[in-house]
Amino acid sequence: MNRTGVSGRMILALACLLAVATSAAADKYPSRTVRIVVPQAPGGATDVFARKIGQVLSERWGQPVVVENRAGAGGVVGTDAVAKSPADGYTLLVTYAGSQAINPSLYPNIPFDSVKDFQPIGTIAVTPFFLITAHKLPVKTVAEYVAMARAKPESITYASAGNGSVNHLLGEMLKMEAKIKILHVPYRGAAPAITDVIGGQVDSAFASVPSVIQMVRSGTVRALAVSSAQRVAVAPDVPTIAESGYPDFDVNPWWGIFAPAGIDTATVRKINAEVGEILRTQDMKDFLAAQGAEPFIRSPEEFRKLLQADIARWAKVVKAAGVTLN
Repeated sequence: MNRTGVSGRMILALACLLAVATSAAADKYPSRTVRIVVPQAPGGATDVFARKIGQVLSERWGQPVVVENRAGAGGVVGTDAVAKSPADGYTLLVTYAGSQAINPSLYPNIPFDSVKDFQPIGTIAVTPFFLITAHKLPVKTVAEYVAMARAKPESITYASAGNGSVNHLLGEMLKMEAKIKILHVPYRGAAPAITDVIGGQVDSAFASVPSVIQMVRSGTVRALAVSSAQRVAVAPDVPTIAESGYPDFDVNPWWGIFAPAGIDTATVRKINAEVGEILRTQDMKDFLAAQGAEPFIRSPEEFRKLLQADIARWAKVVKAAGVTLN
C-alpha cells in the first residue's frame, strides 16, 4: 500500500470536511446576539455609524446587534477588549483610522498589534472634519483664524477627543501648515469637547462632519473649513482648508469593521457582503449623506492594505508633531 497516497487522501478529505463545516457555521451565523464594540464615547461619528449598521444588520439577521461603548486611552481600551475576545464573529469592532491607524505610533506599549491581532471585515464610510469655532471667537474664515493666532500666539484654544486623536493631530497639522501656535485642550471623547466649544469654554475644535452637521446648520457653532480636498455636499458653502491657502491639506478618514484575528473566512465574507449590500441601498446612502459622509466599500483584503498604508502615513504626522503617549 502506498502510505504517501493514503495520507494525501486523508489530508484532502479532512480539508474538505473542514471547509464544509466552516461553510455550515457561516450559514448559521449569527445564531445569537452580536456585540459591536465602539472604542469611543457616545455621540461621535463612530457611534453614529455603528448604531445604524447594527440596527440594519439586526433587522436582516433576525438577531440582536448590541452596541457597547468602551472609551478610554484614545480607543485603546475598547480595541484591546475586542483583540482579546473569541474569534467567533460575535464580538466585532467598529472603529476609524484615528484609532486603528494612529495609535500604533502614539503608544509605545500598546497591548495589541493593529494589523496582526485583527481581521478586517469591511469599510463603512469616509467623512472629513470641520474646523469649528465658538461664536464668541471673532473670526469667520481660516485666514482670520490664522491671523488672530499669529497676532496672539497660544491665545486660541482648540479641543480634541483626546491626546493623539484625529481631532488633535488635525490641529497639529494646521499649526505646522500655517506656522501658528494654538493651545490644545484634550477631552475624554468628542462629545464633551464639542459641548465646551458650544459653551465657549474653548474657542475651536476639529470635529467630524456627522457629529456637528446639525449644529453647523442651526448656527450653534461656526464651521470655518472642512479637512477634505473637496467640499461636502451637506455644507457646500463651507470652504476646504486646501482652498483657504493650504493646498496639501487633505484628511478624509475611514470607518470600518474588524473582528479578532482567527475568525473563519466564510463568516468574514458573509459580513462583508451584508455590509456592502447595506451600503448600496438608497436608505443608507441618504443616511450617510445627511451625516456628511459617503459609503466606502472595500473587500477585506483591500481594507488590510489601506490600514497598513495609513499606519505608515500617520506615523510621519505623529513624528513631525512630536506627540507621544504612555
